[in-house]
Amino acid sequence: MSTGANRILDDLARLMTDAAGAAQGVRREVEAAFRAQTENWLNSLDVVKREEFEAVKEMAARARDENDSLLARIEALEARLAVASGPAAGDITTGK
Repeated sequence: MSTGANRILDDLARLMTDAAGAAQGVRREVEAAFRAQTENWLNSLDVVKREEFEAVKEMAARARDENDSLLARIEALEARLAVASGPAAGDITTGK
């Protein structure tokens, strides 16, 4: 008699284990479907990925630094030009 009860309990335990495995499989399927749907939705919104944003941010910072450097060079050249052409070129307002 105890063998029959043990067999029923073993079958019940096996059934519960199989049900738990099936539930995990369903969970993985739902997660994969949710991830795919979310990715499709984000792609339809044309959202920029973080890596792309960081790359463009770095490029903008470098361009800003280069612009500042070029502006300083232009100002220095304009100052040198003003000094070089100042008194020797004559006074424009008087025509001398």
